[in-house]
Amino acid sequence: MSQAPDHTRKFSSIVHDGPSRAGARSMLRPVGFTEDDFKKPVIGIASLWSMVTPCNMHIDKLALDAEAGANAAGGKAIIFGTITVSDGISMGTPGMRYSLVSREVIADSIETVSGGEGFDGIVTIGGCDKNMPGCIMALARLNRPGVFVYGGTILPGIHPQSKKECDVVSVYEAIGQHAAGKVDDAGLATIEGCAIPGPGSCGGMYTANTMASAIEALGMSLPNSSAQIAISADKKEDCRRAGEATVALLKANIKPRDIMTRKAFENAITVTIALGGSTNAVLHLLAMAHSANVKLSIDDFTKIGKRVPVLADLKPSGKYGMVHLTRIGGLPPLMKVLLDAGLLHGDCITVTGKTIAENLRDVKPYPVDQDVVRPMSNPIKRDSHLRILYGNLAPEGAVAKISGKEGLTFSGKAIVFEGEEAALDAILKGRVKAGHVIVIRNEGPVGGPGMREMLSPTSAIMGRGLGKDVALITDGRFSGGSHGFVVGHITPEAATGGPIGIIKNGDPITIDAEKNELTLGLPAKELKARMKAWKPKKPKETRGTLAKYAKLVTSASEGAVTDKYL
Repeated sequence: MSQAPDHTRKFSSIVHDGPSRAGARSMLRPVGFTEDDFKKPVIGIASLWSMVTPCNMHIDKLALDAEAGANAAGGKAIIFGTITVSDGISMGTPGMRYSLVSREVIADSIETVSGGEGFDGIVTIGGCDKNMPGCIMALARLNRPGVFVYGGTILPGIHPQSKKECDVVSVYEAIGQHAAGKVDDAGLATIEGCAIPGPGSCGGMYTANTMASAIEALGMSLPNSSAQIAISADKKEDCRRAGEATVALLKANIKPRDIMTRKAFENAITVTIALGGSTNAVLHLLAMAHSANVKLSIDDFTKIGKRVPVLADLKPSGKYGMVHLTRIGGLPPLMKVLLDAGLLHGDCITVTGKTIAENLRDVKPYPVDQDVVRPMSNPIKRDSHLRILYGNLAPEGAVAKISGKEGLTFSGKAIVFEGEEAALDAILKGRVKAGHVIVIRNEGPVGGPGMREMLSPTSAIMGRGLGKDVALITDGRFSGGSHGFVVGHITPEAATGGPIGIIKNGDPITIDAEKNELTLGLPAKELKARMKAWKPKKPKETRGTLAKYAKLVTSASEGAVTDKYL
């Protein structure tokens, strides 16, 4: 009943063709297949729709646009769902332990459905932070033609009194201001009520926008997918074109690993730095590269960062939100600047079927009167804000986001907390003072388990006006909304015997973002004695998802992946 299979139906033909597959065809007819559809390549549309978070609440409708595009191009689309965990909602609670874990669950579920159902190509549409790397990891593992679509950025909230723009980080910083007596109950309620006006991902150069931009630079999204407003005609058209592009990639036999090369990952790192992106990009790009069988290490961020400046004046450290970048032309003009400066590999193939250089050939520059993105001659910072630190506190590395506004070095006395909640309580109650280096430990991938983000403590620090007076180090990680003198991803983590586990209150700690060092100022003899006396804590979880994750996960310096040793 079906034509002989060709390369565009490599997987669906196994599921659909021949008399023995009548049962499968019978089950597909009620979900919309006609006789002719069994002759078409099947395109899975992975929709990360959920009412869990505004980041994803509109994606069900975007999935319909991607479906229409794939069908119009000669494919047969099937929409399916997967999970998400809202970082902004779970932040500062035990639920945040599931956030990074969700990246693995998303990748596993897309791989599972696509592999099980015999999809020939895949469109993935994601919104909240872990959606992006999870989708790309699945596409890399499957290595079937596919496109990632970003659900888009949220519009900023407008404060009814000040008329200033605000977002979710404004709320978290207002919590610290409230604790310091700078904002009253009514003021906190006002900003809580206006900061999130509708659908879309958090509006600064936080993790979602960082990873969407990195994926576009990687070549796995259509041009400007990363810099579109969630509720816009442009985003609907982006989805439709993604469906079409996936069918075109099938016909051209261009697969994700053809696109996700070592050079492509270098492009992604370059764009992340130029945008002043999130520290989470280090963790996620390492994991994505692992799934694509590309060798990438934390040291590559240092090598590339020496020659790439920060050009975009974007939140959290900067002035503007993602919507402002969208309004002046999005990401392509910045990529054109970087390409012309010799900082991008223009010969990398992309999901358009064309190279980066070909995609950027006719891109117009930003308007001359804008100050969202600076020229190469006047950067915000002449080298990377993402610093990979080593030293006796981080023998296997740590990641800092140092914009330079905080200074480039910090020395202070440790104040140690076994977990995020204790640290946040101390900050809000005023026990953290100028000159302290806050140490939050047992929050790593194993110790958490799950490697929570520390947006609540860092926002509280800012809200209390201590941004330049204290530092914070952790074996956990940071939200893309965090800023200040912060160092995360310290490896080895405390739970696996890392030196962060032996710090005591009052110990001298130095963070040096010029020498890229993180140092505990104690004699080697004392360090050795403390390490010898250290004993591991009992696992916090012994059953279920978190226990499985803790058992399988690698260190943050290797991307915190769960399939390396299988």
